[in-house]
Amino acid sequence: MATRRVVFHYPRQLIDSPVVSQIVSKYNLEFNILRANITPQSEGVMVLGLEGAEDDIERALSWVQKQGVAVQPLEKDVVRNEQECTHCGACVTICPTGALYKHIATQEVLFDSDKCIACELCVPACPPRAMEVAL
Repeated sequence: MATRRVVFHYPRQLIDSPVVSQIVSKYNLEFNILRANITPQSEGVMVLGLEGAEDDIERALSWVQKQGVAVQPLEKDVVRNEQECTHCGACVTICPTGALYKHIATQEVLFDSDKCIACELCVPACPPRAMEVAL
């Protein structure tokens, strides 16, 4: 079994389309919605964890893109600018998953992108603006 965390960017015309249920049934995948912001008559964003055979995940993502949904790996959504980070820890207190945490010995702020669900709460919380949304 393979796992993949991805971000779906829905255009307005696909908001009412059952894209996730289609890939679950057509490609035998399991999913976990990590975050979603989908509003009628607007664009939408959904962060998903997908699990299944690697080939099935690849085929499903290809199908989704052909439907008009932009797909990007989750790790490309929220990034940290290492040069700007002052290790103040403001992001640590706001991160709901522990993806941002302080190293006990060095007090350095570390970022574990595997735990990140791209909630983007760290972006406005970061005083030096070291946390960014990748486009």
